[in-house]
Amino acid sequence: MLTEDFDFELPRALIAQVPASPRESARLLAVNDALQDRVVRDLPELLQPGDLLVVNDTRVIPSRLFGKRGDARVEATLIEPLPGPEIRWRAFARPARKLRVGERIAFAADFSAEVIAKEDGGAVVLGFDLDPEAFHAALERYGAMPLPPYIRRPRGGAARDKADYQTLFAAREGAVAAPTAGLHFTPALIDALEARGVRRVAVTLHVGAGTFLPVTAEDPREHRMHAEWGEIGAKAAEAINAARDAGGRIVAVGSTALRLLETAAGMDGRVRPFAASTDIFILPGYRFRVADLMLTNFHLPRSTLFMLVCAFAGTTRMKHAYAHAIENSYRFFSYGDACLLHRAPA
Repeated sequence: MLTEDFDFELPRALIAQVPASPRESARLLAVNDALQDRVVRDLPELLQPGDLLVVNDTRVIPSRLFGKRGDARVEATLIEPLPGPEIRWRAFARPARKLRVGERIAFAADFSAEVIAKEDGGAVVLGFDLDPEAFHAALERYGAMPLPPYIRRPRGGAARDKADYQTLFAAREGAVAAPTAGLHFTPALIDALEARGVRRVAVTLHVGAGTFLPVTAEDPREHRMHAEWGEIGAKAAEAINAARDAGGRIVAVGSTALRLLETAAGMDGRVRPFAASTDIFILPGYRFRVADLMLTNFHLPRSTLFMLVCAFAGTTRMKHAYAHAIENSYRFFSYGDACLLHRAPA
């Protein structure tokens, strides 16, 4: 297995810059033994009564900040909170090489940070002299959504992204990237799914910035997966197990929900309550224990996410599906279209 096995050419014009409007009007490629071109609003027709959607209820924080170090501009994207009583965040900063430990970056008259440390790869540690409530209020006031680099925006971002880059299920603050499969849902689609007899349960995985990182190792098994904090409550675990016992299918909404389910599942396929970090890295050859279907967007070449969908639905099948999507001008990545994957036979 080589990383280049998961590479493909994608025309830049197919990288979505804004979401479909309304959200459920996005295109949907159903991937099983055959391919079906549908739209997301058709999802109730493609599922069955008794199926259970597992959604991620993480909420993206506006963690992209623009400030000044003296007269020089600085951009910082918060990527990970550090443990301890003080508010400290690891962040990607530009220009990181010019920052010095002990300097202050002013993001607003009442919002600044001190450079506590510098790390390899352009990361810094920023310390904020605020209590948690004031810190989060300042982020909401001054921060922009941490869109991935392939979505182009002017400095400061676009106002509409604060709504567009947040799912309908967002409830628990902590992500610095959106669980993008959830972006396709609207109240109308939820109502149609409930009328169909498709139920829903929420789990939490706070998506980290590492979700966008390409695999640079020649052998993907040498890649170090980023860790993300997740939780499956006792009631959610009980609902998932009960749905399976009753013959319903488990539909993971996004790679984050899927990875969390597999982390919390025992060898018997039973999901246990879970509250910890996970760095599970799923490659072809992995034997899935819980999910029967997966709703997901179209992912970057050479990424851990494309490797995951190949593991779930089969590499040959996914390469065929992506070739079909490119040929038929599906929209790719975070604001793009979706696919509904059936798990390949073991």
